[in-house]
Amino acid sequence: MAKHDDLHILSALERKVLWLASWMIHNANHLRENTDGLKVGGHQASSASLATIMTALYFDVLKPEDRVAVKPHASPIFHAIQYLLGKQTRERMEAFRGYKGAQSYPSRTKDVDDVDFSTGSVGLGVAQTLFSSLVQDYVRAHGWGTDRPEGRMVALIGDAELDEGNIFEALLEGWKQGLRNCWWIIDYNRQSLDAVVREGLWERYELLFTNFGWNVVIVKYGSLQQAAFREPGGDKLKTWIDNCPNPLYSALVFAGGAAWRKRLNDEIGDQGDVSRLIAKRSDAELAALMNNLGGHDLPALLEAFHAAKSDKPTCFICYTVKGFGLPMAGHKDNHAGLMTPAQMDVYRKAQNVREGHEWDKFEGLSIATDDVQAFLSRVPFAQGGERRLPAPAIPVPDKLQVAIQPTMSTQAGFGNILNEIGRGDDDFAQRIVTTSPDVTVSTNLGPWVNRRGLFAREAMADTFKSESIPSTFHWEFSPKGQHIELGIAEANLFINLSALGLSHTINGVRLLPIGTLYDPFIARGLDQLNYACYQDARFMVVATPSGITLAGEGGAHQSIAQPLIGMAQDGLAAFEPAYVDELAVIMAFAFAYLQKSGGEVSERNWLRDETGGSVYLRLSTRPVEQPQRTMSDELAQEIVDGAYWLRRPGPNAQVVVAYTGAIAPEAIAAVGLMAEDRRDIGLLALTSADRLNAGWTAAQRARERGLVHARSHIERLLDEVPPGCAIVTVLDGHPATLAWLGAVGGHRTRSLGVEHFGQTGTLADLYRHYGIDAQAIIAAAQAIAPGRPIRHLRAL
Repeated sequence: MAKHDDLHILSALERKVLWLASWMIHNANHLRENTDGLKVGGHQASSASLATIMTALYFDVLKPEDRVAVKPHASPIFHAIQYLLGKQTRERMEAFRGYKGAQSYPSRTKDVDDVDFSTGSVGLGVAQTLFSSLVQDYVRAHGWGTDRPEGRMVALIGDAELDEGNIFEALLEGWKQGLRNCWWIIDYNRQSLDAVVREGLWERYELLFTNFGWNVVIVKYGSLQQAAFREPGGDKLKTWIDNCPNPLYSALVFAGGAAWRKRLNDEIGDQGDVSRLIAKRSDAELAALMNNLGGHDLPALLEAFHAAKSDKPTCFICYTVKGFGLPMAGHKDNHAGLMTPAQMDVYRKAQNVREGHEWDKFEGLSIATDDVQAFLSRVPFAQGGERRLPAPAIPVPDKLQVAIQPTMSTQAGFGNILNEIGRGDDDFAQRIVTTSPDVTVSTNLGPWVNRRGLFAREAMADTFKSESIPSTFHWEFSPKGQHIELGIAEANLFINLSALGLSHTINGVRLLPIGTLYDPFIARGLDQLNYACYQDARFMVVATPSGITLAGEGGAHQSIAQPLIGMAQDGLAAFEPAYVDELAVIMAFAFAYLQKSGGEVSERNWLRDETGGSVYLRLSTRPVEQPQRTMSDELAQEIVDGAYWLRRPGPNAQVVVAYTGAIAPEAIAAVGLMAEDRRDIGLLALTSADRLNAGWTAAQRARERGLVHARSHIERLLDEVPPGCAIVTVLDGHPATLAWLGAVGGHRTRSLGVEHFGQTGTLADLYRHYGIDAQAIIAAAQAIAPGRPIRHLRAL
């Protein structure tokens, strides 16, 4: 518990934080020039409900090792706190929600102040803290990062945010994994965007968290209320508060002291002691008493937070008022409501802030500036120095070993590559951590897990092995295991990858995370994938099986749009190799790419290879004949850049076929058949439509800026294609993935692919049905570049 003098300063800082946050939003909406004609927005009421809680945490409770995911709508409160701690600038707060200003929602990548976890897509930051706590345990169990104390992973949650299903998926996984050192603090203001929450919801929360093994602490009554309850008649007042419906309580908060008095007298007055309790308080004092919920009372909060010393996960349900301390407090329409200029002027005067001094750090405080500054300089949270921890890069072998069979799938190749890595025990092999949502075996991670084991904080034997029952997989759980097995929840997979992929900056320990799942189910975790990339988490997602090539599974398991997701997702480099030797090159590149940071666009390929990012591999279960070739440095570079000529076009080429992924045999067969009737036909192997497209658009922007020499990899490749030549593109995915190729050099293009949900059948059936087999490629070439009649079309 804070000392009396500190409590006095904390109370002043609470008011100051709320003022700065409210003024920041007001300035953005009323004082800053707005040329768009669009509402700038902000959440004065939602920020206000967390002002006291965040003041208690950041200025007293939190330690340097603790990490926080701030409720998205409390971003202004966060920025105000950082400003007082010297980690945010006035200029950026003045530009709140403007160009390069303080962000609408806390952002690791866009804000300059110490954002631990980005928030914005509600519920995701909450789950992130849970998985970050599990990752902290993983790191420390492996003997790393023990030079720093364990931190608590803290989520500040709006009660309406708990409607998000991914939170409950995470809760279940946390129970399975033995979650520790995690706090979830619920801002229980009982109001959402459109409504007031249902009665008794706190009881459901309490039961839910208790069942999952959490401690639950309810902070409902403030100091004033607790004192009043000890007065004669206080028990009746407490009973009335406990039974008051949420909408009524909110309405009375907004209506004020006189409304409180009338309602209380009508419902519990004329009872002697309680009537005197009410009568001896002025309207203002009565309103202060009734509004004094635990979430707005520093002593009550500090007592609850400091009493939670166990590492057991803890949920604090803190009763608050939405808009507390502001004119719209309690009103059901206050979510996006803004104070009018007149209201803000009244509020400014009440805070003793002089006009023209609204941004001054210590303006309006009745405490000496030196005393406040001295207090801020000893705040525990600010004592640890730089919060973005450094972590050295892990050396990656120049080439990854793999035994390539004459016929093989890329999925099998992936498993073999990891199995070979698993044979070693160098730092590279030790830092790889894999995870999968109950599809470990079917995504070919089994051999790796056999070698490296499953992770658990406490060892668990393989019962089948101990009972001498034969099994292909000998899986034992231990603190040294390197695979984290998850339940069937892709949302959890991507949040786990996000947490693993931030370990280098959160824990100061670099990991090389790999997550596997079926390609179509990327869509089930797409919000979480986007969130992870937005945070600049670094990981490799291996999606397999993919496409209608998963013939027998039908439309539910056959992906279509995923190649376009790979192209469109910022922070994610997508690859779709056809051959295992290509995959080995790409994975070696990827392990290094995950660790890059900073740097400029490379003028060799116009990609941000020095900046780095995460990687998406779209693989297949289709066995294809593997090429017998030597992997030269030049070919390896082209594979990484996105494409190479499998057959160079000649000067009289009429048609080029461009393919990606498992459809390679059909493209090769079509070119072989057409070559009997056409001269100089070319075959372009694409390993990454994403990187080709990104390099091309970046080179165009560079030329528009005056860098006339800028040429991308795909432009150099297509320079070899005669102007009158046509291009046929084909892949086991949406045809738009490659349709843009014709725009690079102005070539006529026909793009083949899959646009509708698949069905079961053989590969021949499905490829013919969707028009991506060899005959369809030939027919497309004939239609777009008519030549002599081709005898092979007679079979169509």
